[in-house]
Amino acid sequence: MKSILMVLATLAAALVAPEPAVAAPIPNDAPAALIPADPTPEQVGRALARIARDSHGRVRTGTVGRTNEGRPIRLATVGHGPTRLLYVTQQHGDEPLGTPAAVRALWTLGVPDTPWHRWLRGRVTIDVVVQANPDGAARDQRYNHDPSATGEYAEPGVGYDINRYHNPLTPIADNPVPESVAILRLWRATRPSVVVDYHMQGRYVQPDGRETTASVLWPTSPLAPESTRSKQLVVHNVERTTAIAGANVTRYPGGDYEGIARNAYGILGSASMLLELSSIPDVEFQIRTAFVSMLATAQGAADGSLWRTDAARADSIPARGPFIPPAEADAA
Repeated sequence: MKSILMVLATLAAALVAPEPAVAAPIPNDAPAALIPADPTPEQVGRALARIARDSHGRVRTGTVGRTNEGRPIRLATVGHGPTRLLYVTQQHGDEPLGTPAAVRALWTLGVPDTPWHRWLRGRVTIDVVVQANPDGAARDQRYNHDPSATGEYAEPGVGYDINRYHNPLTPIADNPVPESVAILRLWRATRPSVVVDYHMQGRYVQPDGRETTASVLWPTSPLAPESTRSKQLVVHNVERTTAIAGANVTRYPGGDYEGIARNAYGILGSASMLLELSSIPDVEFQIRTAFVSMLATAQGAADGSLWRTDAARADSIPARGPFIPPAEADAA
């Protein structure tokens, strides 16, 4: 895996801020042992505490709620600029790779203190809900933990699918999912310009034989307003993760239901995007893809290049391709 130093140097070359003139970023790599690829909630807590300490408070940590088992729903924030961004990882407890990517991004943006870092932190404030479903993560399951869960988006005796309970039309008092409620309340408190939700998917192949490594989508609910800014966000991420991380990015075939985070926060007015990392064997490659997405989104929001992207290019992102059955994937 290329070093984080190389990633940021490439980002600096690709995304030149028109003002102010700042030095190119020269951060140190995040420590290799900072967090594992599939961390427990306790490991996430320790990693965030270390980052808060090593950054001398430039990364602020806290909680936005508690799960049904009392685990903290962790929030980390870096920057103090006027443009707010919100990243969410691991709503589905068995989809972990966005979480180590977020921890590394927080370290990389908060611990070094070069002129570039100070410039970026003065332009944006990035809130990260790190491992939004800690009860599910502890059990390696998609759902949260709620044995009383019932309804269309629940697994009886197990819990709720958190990513179906962001419906902005549902009163928060009627929402039975504490993790979704916490994210909705955070959105209402911060009104972010950008929301990116990080997930994982199976394995898929393109007609030319290349395997999809990630898929993206913007809000598709008919209740969402005009989608230009969300499509700009998507195209910006596709271009940067392709050029810098080497990702092969396709269009995710997502639904229109307004309770899905991608749709809900688009309805509320944010530029909103889903990024799904494929379950390929090269875990470090996928963590790096999400890491590049997080840094490229932050810099694009800081220097304005995010909003100079051609939204029309979103419509040419290829479809995800057919599913690779596990037996075939294992043999590949």
